[in-house]
Amino acid sequence: MRRHVAFRCGTDLLAGTLDGAGGSSGLLLVSGGNETRAGAFSGQAELAARIASHGYPVFRYDRRGVGDSEGQNRGFRDAANDIAAALAAFRKASPALERVIAFGNCDAASALMLAQGAGCDALVLANPWTFEDPSDSAPAPQAVRARYREKLGNPGELMRLLKGQVSFRKLARGLVQALRPQVPPTNLLQAMALGISRFDGPVLFLIAGRDRTGLAFEASWPKSDRRIQRCPDGTHAFSEMASRDWLVARLLEALSA
Repeated sequence: MRRHVAFRCGTDLLAGTLDGAGGSSGLLLVSGGNETRAGAFSGQAELAARIASHGYPVFRYDRRGVGDSEGQNRGFRDAANDIAAALAAFRKASPALERVIAFGNCDAASALMLAQGAGCDALVLANPWTFEDPSDSAPAPQAVRARYREKLGNPGELMRLLKGQVSFRKLARGLVQALRPQVPPTNLLQAMALGISRFDGPVLFLIAGRDRTGLAFEASWPKSDRRIQRCPDGTHAFSEMASRDWLVARLLEALSA
């Protein structure tokens, strides 16, 4: 059953939506960018319905200044209070909840890291945003190198190269990017690393293999971190049917753990 929930963050009234279910574990969806709680093309609403159909309640919301919520939009770097208020509203609306897993993609994942989990019990973080400059569209050199290593290990890609089915101009541009010096960790990434180090619960990082944001994070994050799982053919929002099924499976695993 889906119903709307109004709750406060400070003096501002925020809008949330609960997809009810009887499970004692629930999913808190944190929207990325300035998206409303419905998500792009209603992606968040669809995801909430799928998870709730498996018996887990799902709560999503508009942070301050976004969608139906009052207040000033402070951006993802200052969203900790919004997340904590949404978590409190979720628990109040679903009294049977014993455990809440938060899911965020892109800067929503970054917001959860900066907020040290904002009081949630576990985190699923997809393609965390690490760029200081929002207009920076160039992938990190280390991400480009990782992508080319993957391509060179793929017989199909090598055949495409031998058959002349690859744009040599694009290939040359990519090689130039790959030869650039490795980009040092940004201040944002360092703050995210500090925040997540102070979180005690389980953490799962999801990386879409065809997303520059996710690849940039993966390239800058410690290689020894075994909490990273990859969806090789996934794009940023996991919008492909197979990628979305993969995402739902990972979320259900986290909820049932």
